[in-house]
Amino acid sequence: MERIWLKQYPAGVPAEIDVTQYSSLVELLEESFKKFADRKAFICMDKSISYRDLDEMSAALGAYLQSKGLQKGARVALMMPNVLQYPVSTAAVLRAGYAVVNVNPLYTPRELEHQLKDSGAEAIIVLENFATTVQQVIAKTSVKHVIVGSMGDLLGFKGVIVNLVVRKVKKMVPAWSLPGSVSFNEALAAGRSMKLNKPQLTREDVAFLQYTGGTTGVSKGATLLHRNILANVLQNDAWLQPALKKPPHVDQLFIVCALPLYHIFALTACFLLAMRAGGVNLLIPNPRDIPGFIKELQKYQVNSFPAVNTLYNALLNAPGFDKLDFSKLKTSFGGGMATQKPVAEKWLKVTGCALSEGYGLSETSPTLTCNPADTDQFSGSIGIPVPSTYISIRDDDGKEVPLGEAGEICAKGPQVMAGYWNRPEETAAVMTADGFFRTGDIGVMDERGYTKIVDRKKDMILVSGFNVYPNEIEEVIASHPGVLECAVIGVADAKSGEAVKAFIVKKDQNLTADDVIKYCATQLTAYKVPKQIEFRTDLPKTNVGKILRRELRDEKKAAA
Repeated sequence: MERIWLKQYPAGVPAEIDVTQYSSLVELLEESFKKFADRKAFICMDKSISYRDLDEMSAALGAYLQSKGLQKGARVALMMPNVLQYPVSTAAVLRAGYAVVNVNPLYTPRELEHQLKDSGAEAIIVLENFATTVQQVIAKTSVKHVIVGSMGDLLGFKGVIVNLVVRKVKKMVPAWSLPGSVSFNEALAAGRSMKLNKPQLTREDVAFLQYTGGTTGVSKGATLLHRNILANVLQNDAWLQPALKKPPHVDQLFIVCALPLYHIFALTACFLLAMRAGGVNLLIPNPRDIPGFIKELQKYQVNSFPAVNTLYNALLNAPGFDKLDFSKLKTSFGGGMATQKPVAEKWLKVTGCALSEGYGLSETSPTLTCNPADTDQFSGSIGIPVPSTYISIRDDDGKEVPLGEAGEICAKGPQVMAGYWNRPEETAAVMTADGFFRTGDIGVMDERGYTKIVDRKKDMILVSGFNVYPNEIEEVIASHPGVLECAVIGVADAKSGEAVKAFIVKKDQNLTADDVIKYCATQLTAYKVPKQIEFRTDLPKTNVGKILRRELRDEKKAAA
């Protein structure tokens, strides 16, 4: 297969990356701990920890986890926003020989229960603001060990300030009220008197289970091996170099980490990329607090700013953002959802740094393609494949289509997952005979190797960069006693890119839209809850009775 896109590579970006230079992610982390010991690694609300701190604390926490009898390969769930405990916990879990299960802290009990059961997690590290959710489901799972953190653990303060930094504060749950639980500080203190036993890790060991939606409505874990994540860290690092080498010189890479670390984009493009480069991450626990976010940005000169379109847009329209000093900003990467041209143009005008759109999925660690980081032009495409990556545009029979024709974007590379956790049939369904991953997105590649996304083959809805799958929402709505049948689609939304809309046929004629929305809010994370409800007397169906979501989408497009 000819890689026509290589001709578009900036000078210095290699066609291939060598994933064998590290035996595991742990080797990469420990190399950086020694190499950059005195540098700051993370900053959160004016409190910083160094690479040496991260080394010491993660070793202690890892030793504590090992003392609980967890065997190599055990799954440990992390359920926190962007706080200092997150990188410490991630490094600890990996160094102890376990796999990280990233959990959205805003999950409802129903969502959390599924993920903990499906992953077989035996331990969870959770911020106290969200421990009440764990409390409601722990008895139904395999979780035997709970570590409850508070904002005061590493930041040195407690109390009401916590309420200001987490978007959705729930009832606080003291560590002692959960069975088998200790506080984060107690676990660290205990671990400091223990020795971390270094497990024999290879690139084939599982590093992360990154959960994504399923066509059946059941969330499934993308199994990301150490080699998958290593590959994407090295791919992103190589891609960044031309931009980073441009003047002015920067002594230490400074990354804004406003995207949640439980999301694959921030995990790789912020946390682990910075680790490799000896950089520092500015953790933003609550990016929805735009005035607070801007106050944080006033304190630093940042070099790299990965985000989603909605966040870029919100910042650009906020008072004071255009007064910030962006003289050291070298790269801005848009991912997770389509980057809009007006937003990209305004970003360049305000910051002097072009917005480079990229593309990837949880299943691909995530980056597959990106626009060159050293350009000042917004291409309107998802760019070209990063090193060691092949993109093939194929028809429904799996055959490659000619350049300029639409087909499913299929990808092959060292960053592509090993498969879905314990779901061989679902894995087989997304892989071609020659080893390409079917993304479910429809794209067109031009003669230079740049690809544009034109549609989605699957019914997934993209809300502010988060995947939402209609089947899951339909299952919840259908469980309401007042609903006869329903269908869910994505509709255009100026703020979030897409929003969830539900079409419902009533069983109870007194059912209201507000009833449905309130019911969904008890079962679904906020971004999955329908923003629009339309009641109908019937829904379009095939001859065998399958509801036609595409017909509903086409109706909306025609009406618009």
